Amino acid sequence: MVVTSSSARRRLRSSAVAAAVLGLVAAVAAPAVAATDGSSGRSSAANPSGSVEGATRIPLEISRLAQGPGHDIAITIDDGPDPRWTPQVLRVLRENHVKATFCMIGTRAQKYPDLVRAVAADGHRLCDHSVDHDVTMDHKPVAYQEQQILDGKAMIEKAAPGVAVNYYRAPGGAFTPDSRAIAAANGMRPLGWSVDPKDWSRPGLPAIVSVVEGALPQQPTVLFHDGGGDRSETVAALKQYLPWLTERGYTTTFPALTGR
Repeated sequence: MVVTSSSARRRLRSSAVAAAVLGLVAAVAAPAVAATDGSSGRSSAANPSGSVEGATRIPLEISRLAQGPGHDIAITIDDGPDPRWTPQVLRVLRENHVKATFCMIGTRAQKYPDLVRAVAADGHRLCDHSVDHDVTMDHKPVAYQEQQILDGKAMIEKAAPGVAVNYYRAPGGAFTPDSRAIAAANGMRPLGWSVDPKDWSRPGLPAIVSVVEGALPQQPTVLFHDGGGDRSETVAALKQYLPWLTERGYTTTFPALTGR
């Protein structure tokens, strides 16, 4: 039996990341919709033709579109799990027959593994939101970015064994070419958003609803939060917003994982 040391595994993993990074320097292209996730103006050079080969092709560009043919919308929930708010968000989603993508902080998943499993059991998708939500990690060394991304993924996977972590969302949208390549090389689509009601700042229910019910881009990805503080406004907004989407013929789905 061949035993691979942890240092050897890291060298192999770093080689895959380095190969993926090479695909990012060939061209620069604009995203399909306007970036609102904090990555606009950064030094990342998105290459829509770039991808990492594996069981599926994981594009290196940031996904901001819902998968589906057209009148679709992806709901994403960040910064949990939280023992008070995650169950309430799950209840609202269940009542409205909506599946969402939960972007989880690794240390929170480690602390509340039962909530990670509850999210997965309801058919929602999981997203790595780094170990501890360092919004300055785009200014840190690549080795630090890799540790934040891969250790966060491992914490979520340990909380819910056998459940795939399909996406990586950088804290505050702080993506870099390296972080996107690391995520893609490890089977996770870099995930952004196109509609941000800033519910984390508690602007009030009318303000949140006004943004999410405003002029929506085609196949939007909408950002909400179930962690990081009092999320009563978020829960109230979801109770109002999800039936509104159904009345207008929207189909809720997941963010694009491969291709567009």
